[in-house]
Amino acid sequence: MFPTAIRLQAARVTLFTRANCGLCDTAKLTVSQLHKRRPFDYAEMDIQLPANKAWKDVYDFDVPVLHVQSVAGDALSDPKKLFHRWTEQEMETLIDAAEK
Repeated sequence: MFPTAIRLQAARVTLFTRANCGLCDTAKLTVSQLHKRRPFDYAEMDIQLPANKAWKDVYDFDVPVLHVQSVAGDALSDPKKLFHRWTEQEMETLIDAAEK
């Protein structure tokens, strides 16, 4: 029998973004590169959409912003956040912490 890694909690990654944002395009590329190597629950939130006005009020001048949260059942942890520019390694470190 081979040992397997069991993840007790999944990580949820949310990218807050907007159209015509060069930093956002770079952030999306970084997220997609890591997502190719390892699984995590991923969503993008366009803060310019009327339905996301609450997030626009919070992050209007800060996008891109990345939230990494652990998920246990229906509960989400407080988000760990990365702002503006980050590396795959910085993301991976937060995801690893969220999954433990």
